[in-house]
Amino acid sequence: MKKAYNSTRSKDINVSASQGILQGLAPDGGLFVPNFIRDIQLDPTKFSGKNYGEMAEVIFAAFLNDFSEKQIKDAIQGAYYSGKFEEKEPVALKKIKDRFFLELFHGPTCAFKDMALTILPYFMVESIKNMKSDNKILILTATSGDTGKAALEGFANVPDISIIVFYPQDGVSTIQEKQMLTQAGDNTCVVGVNGNFDDTQNGVKEILNDSQLAKELEKSNVLFSSANSINIGRLLPQVVYYFYSYYELLKRGEITAGEKINFVVPTGNFGNILAGYYASLLGLPVNKLICASNANKVLTDFFKTGTYDRNREFYKTSSPSMDILISSNLERLLYDVSGSDPKTVSQLMEELKDQGNYQASKALMEKADLFYAGTADETQTAQSIKNIFDETHYLMDPHTAVANKVYEDYLKETGDPTKTVIVSTASPYKFGRSVYESIFGPSEMDDYALLDLLAQKTDTSIPLPLKDLDKKENKHHNQCEKADMFRAVLSFLDQQVEKHD
Repeated sequence: MKKAYNSTRSKDINVSASQGILQGLAPDGGLFVPNFIRDIQLDPTKFSGKNYGEMAEVIFAAFLNDFSEKQIKDAIQGAYYSGKFEEKEPVALKKIKDRFFLELFHGPTCAFKDMALTILPYFMVESIKNMKSDNKILILTATSGDTGKAALEGFANVPDISIIVFYPQDGVSTIQEKQMLTQAGDNTCVVGVNGNFDDTQNGVKEILNDSQLAKELEKSNVLFSSANSINIGRLLPQVVYYFYSYYELLKRGEITAGEKINFVVPTGNFGNILAGYYASLLGLPVNKLICASNANKVLTDFFKTGTYDRNREFYKTSSPSMDILISSNLERLLYDVSGSDPKTVSQLMEELKDQGNYQASKALMEKADLFYAGTADETQTAQSIKNIFDETHYLMDPHTAVANKVYEDYLKETGDPTKTVIVSTASPYKFGRSVYESIFGPSEMDDYALLDLLAQKTDTSIPLPLKDLDKKENKHHNQCEKADMFRAVLSFLDQQVEKHD
């Protein structure tokens, strides 16, 4: 079995695609990266005239080195073409004014995480077969809002896999929380943590890296994994929609073959925009990757100064999926621009852990010049939602609105005429209150009634997965302090053992 994925912190840790997907996080705390990515030569003509699934086949075949063609095709069919998405194709590209919005929210949970988390369960099941393993998998996931529901939906009732989702109790929208708390499935568990997303993400990483606990679980044939974008199997599917949007523009005659385009990506954990960077390494003609941040602008400051500093005030915003101060996937970018140097990455990550900050060298930052970064505060985000709606009758969620505002700032600063795709990450109805109040002003109605009013006043429709959500019964009631996440995992494991005895 080919071993082609190594840790960002050690080239001695080298695994196959299946091993990397199942393990999620490398044993040294690093992230798995394909050590062959710069050797991949994709023929651009292979994408012309293909649908989303066929493009995914080409890309996955280049990365999943121990998967058969049938395994890849079956996973794509099950994820994207078995009724989980609203339309024939899982994504939609819409032209609004002079820009294009890549809508990634037409799946079962109305957020872009569906693009990866509908297919990750198939990857994991096939990885277990490839490894000839009889282990059961326990997935630990931290969510800033959207990953949690998408992961729960994807893994609910999947044989031999259980999942625990931790979320910051006061750090997600009412709709996001309700989606998670109403999730069915005997193999699912949802826990609200008294803390922010970074607290939950750090807690999950600590548990995943607890070697003593891992050894104890092995005795029971249980392995830890993750459905966060730290898992390479979560990241790779996101590469596909960058190719799809490019070739859709080409098909419509908006660009010519080989013409470069921009992507604007609202991002907190840096996974979504990193997928765009990987697409560029595969040969996709990218002019700029525009990194859009909300008030928690740790990434904007990094790209402008080279200093990454999480020692700052944390803000709760209307775009909670970006309320993050530790952007895990930035480690993968650092690994690539350092020339695949695990010593450099390890040193920077150690400084981040010990001091809460690090300074990237000028040489590293020069190699990251594909990126531009900007930010939008709460007032600017709300104004962006209102302006686009007033001008075009198009509804944006707050994350997409952040990206739209940052793009307009980029245009003013650069005058760049390059065709631009704004990656739209969630349905506006997942953040109905923020969207409604941005357009129509404050309201004392409850969040669910506001969805109905938003639909009525904008002549749009509430997506089916969010309709009548308030009428569904909560199935999860777990809460804990951040120091007790470990205990919550053990409690769930005990419950799973009792169910199967």
